[in-house]
Amino acid sequence: MKLKKIAPSILSADFANLQRDIEMVEKAGAHLIHIDVMDGHFVPNITIGPPVVKSIKRVTKLPLDVHLMITEPEKYIDAFAKAGADYITIHAEATPHLHRVIQQIKSYGIKAGVSLNPHSPLSHLEYVLCDLDLVLIMTVNPGFGGQSFIASSYDKLVQLQRMLKNQQCQSLEVAVDGGVSLSNIKQLSDAGVDIFVAGSAIFKSEDPAKTIKKMIREIS
Repeated sequence: MKLKKIAPSILSADFANLQRDIEMVEKAGAHLIHIDVMDGHFVPNITIGPPVVKSIKRVTKLPLDVHLMITEPEKYIDAFAKAGADYITIHAEATPHLHRVIQQIKSYGIKAGVSLNPHSPLSHLEYVLCDLDLVLIMTVNPGFGGQSFIASSYDKLVQLQRMLKNQQCQSLEVAVDGGVSLSNIKQLSDAGVDIFVAGSAIFKSEDPAKTIKKMIREIS
């Protein structure tokens, strides 16, 4: 049975006290640090690059889950891999050479993921599914934190489980990103989710460490 994992998204952390927030979530029991990389082109926002990832790597023992919301991700795989990424997830919509970029990521000995925007069909994954370590289903439109969960995502997750079973790729991890909270995390877990990316629900709560511990109890 796969371990269910909480992955706090530092997009919602206090960037003036990033090390403090990372150490806090690690101590609270988080399993991954989720890092959203945005280029202002694929999504309407700009965040961080490889130097920040490299700095984060120095202050945590948790694996770094780097989510590239950028066009032409193939140009940046080398830099993020060398900066210390343990997972690199790209968007199926961001490159015409999806299989090639997946293999590029795996050539560094790190885990390769592909993400789908809310409108994108699962068919985008049909011919690469078993090459992947992770599928990330966006449950909000990417680009900003604090959005509400898109309810139709549950149907997509159920369909994804059927695809995984049909292709015998059930060792692959399924992640969701967007609108994850204490109110829906158990239902998402029941729908087959393994990794729960949560930003605002953790960092904007009254007690982020307590929220993480409650989330872990919900999915255990």
